[in-house]
Amino acid sequence: MVFHNVRIAFAGTPLAAVPTLTALLASDHEVALVVTRPDAPAGRGRTLTASPVADVAGFSGVPVLKTSHLAEHKDKFADVDCVVVVAFGAMVPRELLDVPKHGWINVHFSLLPQWRGAAPVQYSILSGDEFTGVTTFRIDEGLDTGPMLAYLTTQIAPSETSTELLDRLSIEGAQLALATLSGIENGSILPLHQPIDGISNAPKITVADAQVRWSDPALAVDRRIRAVTKEPGAWTMFGDTRIKLQPVTVSPHVTDLSPGEVQLRDGEVLVGTGSHAVALDQVQEAGRNLTDAKTWFSNQKSSVVFE
Repeated sequence: MVFHNVRIAFAGTPLAAVPTLTALLASDHEVALVVTRPDAPAGRGRTLTASPVADVAGFSGVPVLKTSHLAEHKDKFADVDCVVVVAFGAMVPRELLDVPKHGWINVHFSLLPQWRGAAPVQYSILSGDEFTGVTTFRIDEGLDTGPMLAYLTTQIAPSETSTELLDRLSIEGAQLALATLSGIENGSILPLHQPIDGISNAPKITVADAQVRWSDPALAVDRRIRAVTKEPGAWTMFGDTRIKLQPVTVSPHVTDLSPGEVQLRDGEVLVGTGSHAVALDQVQEAGRNLTDAKTWFSNQKSSVVFE
């Protein structure tokens, strides 16, 4: 499968897709079309806002197609050698898979077949994985099941949030996308079927998933909070008030607090878990600004127990 003068369409939507688009625009490959999701409400005012990919493409002068319905634009994909996809936000219809000469190439932020689905980075942290990576593969009819083209591996830092890890993987993934195209172009990369062992799924993280379970061990509490930072954001309940939480620090020597019990000790606001305590950093009550945990705690008029 060797081709030259690669003519590409790019499909992506969020900020994590921008490094790959930027790298492609700066490369020797021809980006003939950028496809992204339609403008969507954003911010407190719910103002219709273009996607980060649309913003970058707009400055480049490349034609931009905003759509949620790829099948309606079949003719546009017949005019390119391949489509590079990074977090577009919708499945590619079956009837489009073979329309580009060399298919649709996806940049996925996990080591497939681990964490197929919408939230691979979040699940890698939530599950306590030591390593993760990026895989490029050719899209088929399944969910992230297509044959692999290339991959890279990286270690997850102990304090890394999903936002931080995704930022890093998106940059590394951009370079992997370029290497994949070069390998396809010169014939050094051939598709390889994914292993049948080690398959796991990473469905979209919901707001309910982001609620802290204080009966979990401290390391699991720490991982859950980091996995959902910044989106959708970790939270807990204090009476009738929802409290958003920033990443915490595990305090392995404090074991006498009940799950959810909050106390101020030696200048730290500690919360009990199913094992030992964690120390809060910053918190945010619904409708208020982010504040440090010690200031927030000092303003409470009664004992504090998170639910």
